[in-house]
Amino acid sequence: MELFSSIIVFIAGLWAGTINAVVGSGTLVTFPVLIALGVAPVTASMSNAMGLVFGTGAGAFGYRRELAGRGRQVLRLLPASVLGGVTGAWLLLHLPEKVFHYVAPVLLVLALLMVVFQPRLQDWVRNREANPEHAVRDKRHGFLLVVLVYLAGVYGGYFVAAQGILLVGILGVFLTGTIQNANAMKNILVLGVNMVAAISYLLFAFDRVNWLVVLLIAISSTIGGLAGSKVGRKLSPRVLRAVIFSLGIVALAVMIANLLK
Repeated sequence: MELFSSIIVFIAGLWAGTINAVVGSGTLVTFPVLIALGVAPVTASMSNAMGLVFGTGAGAFGYRRELAGRGRQVLRLLPASVLGGVTGAWLLLHLPEKVFHYVAPVLLVLALLMVVFQPRLQDWVRNREANPEHAVRDKRHGFLLVVLVYLAGVYGGYFVAAQGILLVGILGVFLTGTIQNANAMKNILVLGVNMVAAISYLLFAFDRVNWLVVLLIAISSTIGGLAGSKVGRKLSPRVLRAVIFSLGIVALAVMIANLLK
């Protein structure tokens, strides 16, 4: 990888780490950049997921105060998220690479739609928080919550992108507390999925990982994750969504162009 490309990847990782800590969907920054630089989709997905583990960990550490008193919830949901991550990673490793070439654009469109409609999702969560009588009670729907967290983990283990937005929506509806509590829980669950995926790639796909990309994203996303947990809430979500959507469209165009060759 040339110096200019390395700098671009580093900047993308910095931005992704910040976004992951605050909004989620930071993969929609790094993954399109890697695709645009010519990295193969599966290699880009694996390398990106491994690098972002460190940034996600930094974001989770930064939001640790919002998890106070929620240890039992973490112990209940983390296994489901991890199991989903195992399933998603297995699918990525065992399905033919051609399947990923066709599935990735569809998943990317889905993730971009979630980014576009995130304000409505957040309004829904705020309405739920402000009107507890409309809330879905944890005890009555605990099984459904676990299933949804598992499915989000499968999605995250396979594609990663926008898993955080999915989880914030799920947790915001089914768990009591504030949006920041849901975001803190999201960081823990996403970290579990990313760690499972990273370990799977390390053990079973070592030669398919671009380790320079992993290193660049690991360092930059860690810096971004720490910064995002402290000052990221001051950033304009509208600007973040615009950048994410623009980069996602670029990646989608590249993927479609490759399919048409």
